[in-house]
This record gives sequence, C-alpha cells and structure tokens, in this order.
Amino acid sequence: MSTLALPALITRRGRRPLPGFGLSLGLGLAWLSVVVLLPLAALALRAAGLGAEGWLRAIQDPRVQASLKLSFTASFIAALIASVAGALVAWVVVRYRFPGRRLLDALVDLPFALPTAVAGIALTAIYSANGWVGRYTEPLGIKIAYTPIGITIALIFIGLPFAVRTVQPVLEALGREQEEAAASLGASRLTTLRRVVLPELLPALLTGFSLAFARALGEYGSVIFIAGNLPYKTEIAPLLITIRLEEYDYGGAVAIAALLLAASFVCLLAINAIPLLFAHERKGARRDV
Repeated sequence: MSTLALPALITRRGRRPLPGFGLSLGLGLAWLSVVVLLPLAALALRAAGLGAEGWLRAIQDPRVQASLKLSFTASFIAALIASVAGALVAWVVVRYRFPGRRLLDALVDLPFALPTAVAGIALTAIYSANGWVGRYTEPLGIKIAYTPIGITIALIFIGLPFAVRTVQPVLEALGREQEEAAASLGASRLTTLRRVVLPELLPALLTGFSLAFARALGEYGSVIFIAGNLPYKTEIAPLLITIRLEEYDYGGAVAIAALLLAASFVCLLAINAIPLLFAHERKGARRDV
C-alpha cells in the first residue's frame, strides 16, 4: 500500500479518541457494575432471601400498604401534571422569543441542582399555614402542607425538568413547517395540534412521564418536610424504609425497597420500549401508504 493511500484509509475508517471497543466496553461495564449493578444485585439477592412468604408478609402490613398507595398515587398524579406543564413550558421556550427566555430555560434545571432538603423546606415555608400561599388557602378550607396535596406539589417540582427536557429537543427538531402546511390547507389550530403536533410529541411525553414517575417514587428529601409523616395518612414509602431500618427490621425495609426498585425498572423498560414501538408503528403506516 502506498503512502498516499494511508491518509484516505485513516479518514475512511475514522480516528477514535478512545481505545478499541473491547477495552472501552470493559472499562465502562466495570464502572457501571461498581456504582450501579452491584448495589442493585445485593438488594435483589437480599429480597430473594426473604422468600415469597416473607416478602408478602412485609408488604401486606397495613402501614406499608398505606404508604405504598400514597407514594404510587401521588407519583402518578404528579408525573401526569408535570408532563402537561412541562410540555407547555417547553413550547414557550422553543417557539417564542421574549426577554428573560434564557433565564426561564435555566430555571427549569433548578430542581436538579437544588438540594432536595432545601426544596422541601422552601415548599413547606410557602404552603404552611403562615406561608405565602398557605395563609390564603387555609381560611378557604384548603390545607396544602402536611397533606397528600403538598406531597404531590413537591413531586411535581422535582419531576417537571424531566418533562421539559424530553419534549424540548423534539420541538426544536420539529420546526414550524408542518404546522404552516396544515394551516395553509385550512386546518384549525386545534386540528393542527391534535393531528400534527401531538403525534410527534407523544413519545417524548410518555418518556417524560415515565422518568418523572420513576423519580417521584424514590423521592425523599423534598417530601418529608412538607408531608408531615403521619402514619397511614402522609407517610411515603421511602420514609418507611428508613423507619424500618431504624427499627432493625431489615427484611421489611428490603421488601419495600425491592418493590420500588421493580417499579422503577419497569419504568426504565418502558422508556426504552417507547421509541421502538412508535418507530414500528410509523414503518407500518408508511407501508400502508
């Protein structure tokens, strides 16, 4: 091979800044195993050691069932509201230009950077009986702090960035051409939203919902201050895990943690399956055309 052909060969193959695939994959899996897989595997093995009877006994405790019901219900409602609100925020940030737009875009990530305990204290100060909002709602008979409503608000706060950041890049890639084409054909705004925009945003909306739901299930710091932590009423599942550990009931703590882990794992599977599902449906629609 001539020396003149070497640059073309290097350009064609591409130069990689990291070593070969085998070494890169091995190092990546090693770090992933140490940080993520080993702790999860230890939890799974400990849960399997309880046996089906021991696991069911721990889960069927009335206090555990009340906390699980509260956590799953509040997480579902919060993820649903965060998905809708996040889509609206993403739409405003992407489609409009106004003073303070970049500041609004930066504020979306504030729940990621803010310590969860600080967020919980701030939300409690706002929605308590003498807070900025609570002082006006409680005389009307609407109590927010130390109720499931306050828990849901805290979970919306930490789930909103997931919804915004999953929808925002899709809107940026979508552009306005399809909407303008629909308008030129006489479609109303509602028809354009329903037939043009929403089908493109639906995979991102479902992904954002799954991420917000999975995060809300395991949220602890931003919830315990505003929840009030009353057994059977405002006690969330992550807090009950801590209580079981303090009571030296390791089996009960592992059983609850394993259930939350399984729910989060299902959400992650859904996140990875959503793009494949919609890609398959679009291929089928193109074949029909």
